[in-house]
Amino acid sequence: MPTDHPHLGTIVILNGVPRSGKSSLARAIQAEFDGVWIHLGVDQIMDATPKAWHPGIGLRPGGERPDLEPLVQSLYSALYASITAHSREGLNVVADVGHHDDYSEPLGTLLDAARQLDGHPAYLIGVRCPVDTVVERRRETGWAVAANADGAPATPVLRWEQAVHDPGIYDLEVDTSLLSSVEAADQVRSRLASPPAAWERIRGTR
Repeated sequence: MPTDHPHLGTIVILNGVPRSGKSSLARAIQAEFDGVWIHLGVDQIMDATPKAWHPGIGLRPGGERPDLEPLVQSLYSALYASITAHSREGLNVVADVGHHDDYSEPLGTLLDAARQLDGHPAYLIGVRCPVDTVVERRRETGWAVAANADGAPATPVLRWEQAVHDPGIYDLEVDTSLLSSVEAADQVRSRLASPPAAWERIRGTR
């Protein structure tokens, strides 16, 4: 683990599309890593958000609900405020998110997150998964939108993939179609032996 922030908990942000395996990886990190790892992220925030305001922080790309976008911005800001508060208490945090800026107008949630994480030992991990695998996982879990009648991935699935991994600046990328959750967690653990760089690079893009 990094030593330049001895009193701060380590932060691992897992960024990927829905059904890419982020939550399973977060649970593996909790089970496999030393110390206390608090799991925060989109699912927890959505569970805490009134149904009338869903999907809230999980609003998909496409600018379909501009009325919800100010809430999305606030929820992301509050999420990262909570993440950094846990870190300041010496607690490690693993958070799974799906950052994108494909709203009716850019919200800049990734850059805002980078600013909030400044001064914390925070890593950004890209959780990748081929679109065909995502479609199959959506079918298995009963998601309404997965593929078109011809079997091709539905537009929302493709849009998630394009939007979430822009600009694609990561400390590490893992492919959950090739790695089990434990194997991916092992790769993350190895990456934590060196200082993070991704969030600093993102702060430098604006």
